[in-house]
Amino acid sequence: MSEKYYLTTPIYYPSGKYHIGTAYTEILADSIKKYKQLRGYDTFLLTGSDEHGQKIETKAKENGKNPQEYVDEMAKMAKELWDKMEIDYDDFIRTTEPRHERIVQKIFDKLMEQGDIYKGEYEGWYCIPCESYFTKTQLVDGKCPDCGREVKLMREESYFFNMKKYAPRLLEYYETHPDFIKPDYRKTEMINNFLKPGLEDLCVTRTSFDWGIKVLKDPKHVIYVWLDALTNYITALGYMETNDELFKKYWPADLHIVGKDIARFHLIYWPIFLMALDLTLPKQIFVHNWIMMKDGKMSKSVGNVIYPETLINRYGLDAVKYILLRDMPSSTDEVFSPEGFVERFNTDLCNDLGNLLNRTIAMCNKYFEGKVPEYNGTPNNVDIEIEEFAKDVTDKFANEFENFEIANSLAEIWSLVSRTNKYIDETSPWVLSKEEKKEELESSIYHLIENLRRIAILISPFMKNTSENIFRQLGITNNNLKTWESLNKYDQIKETKVIQKGEPLFMRLDAEEEISYIKNEMGK
Repeated sequence: MSEKYYLTTPIYYPSGKYHIGTAYTEILADSIKKYKQLRGYDTFLLTGSDEHGQKIETKAKENGKNPQEYVDEMAKMAKELWDKMEIDYDDFIRTTEPRHERIVQKIFDKLMEQGDIYKGEYEGWYCIPCESYFTKTQLVDGKCPDCGREVKLMREESYFFNMKKYAPRLLEYYETHPDFIKPDYRKTEMINNFLKPGLEDLCVTRTSFDWGIKVLKDPKHVIYVWLDALTNYITALGYMETNDELFKKYWPADLHIVGKDIARFHLIYWPIFLMALDLTLPKQIFVHNWIMMKDGKMSKSVGNVIYPETLINRYGLDAVKYILLRDMPSSTDEVFSPEGFVERFNTDLCNDLGNLLNRTIAMCNKYFEGKVPEYNGTPNNVDIEIEEFAKDVTDKFANEFENFEIANSLAEIWSLVSRTNKYIDETSPWVLSKEEKKEELESSIYHLIENLRRIAILISPFMKNTSENIFRQLGITNNNLKTWESLNKYDQIKETKVIQKGEPLFMRLDAEEEISYIKNEMGK
């Protein structure tokens, strides 16, 4: 039986078109899922749409719609984008679905009955876009510390969750589970900024608006959006339902993937809610950084937003996935620039990978009429060295990927691409042919084909179409040669013939023209 792997992305507030920052989260999650599938795991990926709250109610009114009409349109838009990006999710949960709403109400009642939720009155500075309360000392220049927008002083009857009760237990969990939060510095942020100063009890209902899940025993109260939204990770699996087979199979989650803007909710509130429900905590939560622009955060008002459709329609899905993943550091934000995008496309995809495939296929056709020579041992040291290098890259790639150093893992693959290009110059097949060194020529071409096969396997989690294209051009149709396990051996390609004329994987871009195009499309 395959080992299970349950991973989730946040469910997104439907505010319109998603930019490349939101797309990055889905690309990352989808790539991890496909990597785990490649390693033989039984995977389940959850995403969805966060559809309650005051800001939804306000946004719908601005658009002349009722809230349900508005979120229906937004959910449809999100699904269409994920389909375009070939995100292989297993479930898309919407918080307005009955399967979610009824369980949230049950969860609220359970927490209230056991004394974790109590009624009181709350006064605080409220940020509508973030749907968060702040004390006066938490404000920055009188504005929201998270988004910088205006806040309003609000006072209303509310229910509260007893955060103080669970704070010591969460801190102890952090200390005894060092791999719970990745990267490590995010845990330090939570401890220093929130846990050590002391957690305040959390306001978990509102009465000043109506669009949300009602408290069953006190229906004038709407359940706070973060208690509502966070529980999607278990309601989607059937928690508290008669049919809870998915929950029994996949919980606890193996990985939650979140952006740094919602780290606090997932690293503090969510574990505490689970503790209160007496449920096992997820195994890991990975917090990724933002994609920034040279002039700061992406903003529609500034006009520096880039949408994934803009890039995908012009440069192809695989190129966009590769470049966004390749350029995101684990310790800092990624700065997206048209110049950097075009340079990465031309250098990595056209010059390095594309040319390697074209040269290899051309030489295989020229010297062996397209028939891939079979492995005949290693007649010289350079062949032994390239085999060891390729196997070492596989191990390094896996290690970096498992630790969510995704940019580094892709860099490892491209080190194999570069090393294989260098191998062509080292072995000089044209010289071997001229000198009629048949055995060495066969070994050279075989190793080129073999390394390309390995590269196609390693890029398959995030460049599926390119991977399949490489296999097709190499003439590799045996699925056993496309598996992770097949990376353990170097002598498996037999009775294979490449295509007669190589086809470019990627067409080189005119740098000036494409940089201008991307800049002109910003904000549209």
